Amino acid sequence: MRTIKQVLKDSAAERPDATVVRHKVNGQWVEVSYRQLLMRAAQVSQILADAGIRPGDRVALYRENSADWIETYFGIISIGAVAVPIDAKLQGQEVAHILMDSQARVLFSSVEFYRVIERLMGHQHHIEAIVLRDASRMQPPPPPHLGIVDYEELMAGASEKVDAPDSAFGKIDPEEESIASLIYTSGTTGRPKGAMLTHRNFVSNAEAAMQCVNVQRTDNFLLVLPLHHAFAFTANLLLPVAAGAEISLIESLRTMGENMAETKPTVLIAVPLLLEKLDARIQAAIDKSKVGGLLVKMGLGKIIAGKIIAKLGGRIRLIVSGAAPCDPDLLRRWNKMGLTVREGYGLTETAPVLTINTLERNKPGTVGIAMPGIELTIVDPNEQGIGEVAARGDNVMFGYFNNKEATDEIFRDGALLTGDLGFIDDEGFLTITGRKKNLIVNREGKNIYPEEVESYINKSPYILESVVLGYRDPLDKAGERVGVIAVPDQDAISLHKGKLTDDQVEQLVRSEIKRMVKDISEYKRPRKIQVQFEELEKTSTAKIKRYRYAIDTRQMDA
Repeated sequence: MRTIKQVLKDSAAERPDATVVRHKVNGQWVEVSYRQLLMRAAQVSQILADAGIRPGDRVALYRENSADWIETYFGIISIGAVAVPIDAKLQGQEVAHILMDSQARVLFSSVEFYRVIERLMGHQHHIEAIVLRDASRMQPPPPPHLGIVDYEELMAGASEKVDAPDSAFGKIDPEEESIASLIYTSGTTGRPKGAMLTHRNFVSNAEAAMQCVNVQRTDNFLLVLPLHHAFAFTANLLLPVAAGAEISLIESLRTMGENMAETKPTVLIAVPLLLEKLDARIQAAIDKSKVGGLLVKMGLGKIIAGKIIAKLGGRIRLIVSGAAPCDPDLLRRWNKMGLTVREGYGLTETAPVLTINTLERNKPGTVGIAMPGIELTIVDPNEQGIGEVAARGDNVMFGYFNNKEATDEIFRDGALLTGDLGFIDDEGFLTITGRKKNLIVNREGKNIYPEEVESYINKSPYILESVVLGYRDPLDKAGERVGVIAVPDQDAISLHKGKLTDDQVEQLVRSEIKRMVKDISEYKRPRKIQVQFEELEKTSTAKIKRYRYAIDTRQMDA
């Protein structure tokens, strides 16, 4: 098994002048070759070695997706140090927790985050140096006691040393079992924990994925998702680098369509929220066009798909959805139109992909089959075969950093317990039914999966999103009842119902929820309905932070 460093070195040796990263600088697309990325990574390695960073030391990376992010990451892990990628959207207190918990010694960022970093330094930390892109342009200059240095100035100083025989990049190599990343879980259930992921974890996962989706050197991956997340890192960075392919970085979600037209990607790695937004545009366009609607009814949706693909650059051959459940109806609809969409499943702790619907074997509504080298089992299944999904494989993390209790809790007999409930059918396809911690058990001992109830409610055109929660009625001695917090889709309501008062909107949402759940078992239907007008709080991968919400038991039943 190779290390991440060796993966880059191999591709740079095979395709030194081929483009690996394409990004915009001052409105112009700039291409970075494999040779250039390797050289820049070596410079970062030298900077860190000169600063006294040794194998096993943690180095934090706190900024938006960029070419700098990529070269810095490769530079960190190439000398055996551990990268600590931090979500650029996290607030100061959350970042402070990660920096303190990881004991990071160096922080890489950019001037856009200076104010946050300045406040962070007031918290307890282990940071010895802060490297900022464009720090030399700051006016007034940052206070000397913060230890801020300019990224490009350091890179220029290191450029003269990387060719020397005793350069850090040349003489230090990580092992397969070396920790590459300390990735903090997105925290849907509380304070994040640092998953220790090794070079073997990531490389085994990328190489298994290559067998499932047939990545080619001619592929161009569009990078939309944040690289701090394991899904984006493995599927959108390491996988294309291992294949010798290209990666094009969008400027922002707002410019995504324009950037796709300019870069002509072939592969899009996405989360369901992004696909749902694209789907809404597609359906709106079809609804406006009599011809479009007729073509779909006649089974000629591929003609429409061709026009859609043309607007997205004309070369999209594969879309992979992950990080959260995708609507099976959307998957079926897109596949009927000739858009190849595949859903996979995994978690941060497994680097991250466990299953995928392959190009040859695809069953919408499931999350696919186990990737090569991964063994899945169902722990403590009930009479329907539903139990907790457990995983074994080279991609399974080493454990949680400095958290033996959490590590012991997540492993059983050498297998990692995912916390997800599901079943495996006769053909080997895994279906996820819900989260173990989200499971609602009512007074009769019946299991209710919140995600199932939400899937019905969210089909209403007037409901933007919902979270189904269990609650204990003050008069009940045991068991939970079902409640829901729903957010109205104000745009859809205005379009189809006109201007409504808040009370009217709330009444509409309540009636819609009752309408949407009438076909499911009575015991699964929400007894209490709460309507809120603000969107639900989410993680960076659009997962609802359930622990933030609770049903108000004082409210009247629905």
